Amino acid sequence: MVTAETALVIPLVVVLLAVCLGAMRWGIDQVRCVDAARAGARAAARGDTPAAVHELALRGAPQGAEVTSLGTGDFVTVRVVAPLPTGIALIEALPRPAAAATARLEVSAGAP
Repeated sequence: MVTAETALVIPLVVVLLAVCLGAMRWGIDQVRCVDAARAGARAAARGDTPAAVHELALRGAPQGAEVTSLGTGDFVTVRVVAPLPTGIALIEALPRPAAAATARLEVSAGAP
């Protein structure tokens, strides 16, 4: 026979499991954002086209991520921002997984 306590605990366990899995997913997405931003900044520093940089960063980023790049002087910065994972998307106070990487533009041997 199922008691009232068990009937109350099971939904709580399910919600707790969903939050834990969402937190794990957030961490994985954060690492993927860091890797994608670094790869994009490296490609931009090598002189790849902006479209190629965007494509490379999106390839390594979590699904639904936004990629932006900004070049200032001798440096380029690529920023990757991903949406919150499903399990914790209802907790609006949490920051979205995001990362930025900056690289110095490479100068070819013949350039001044």
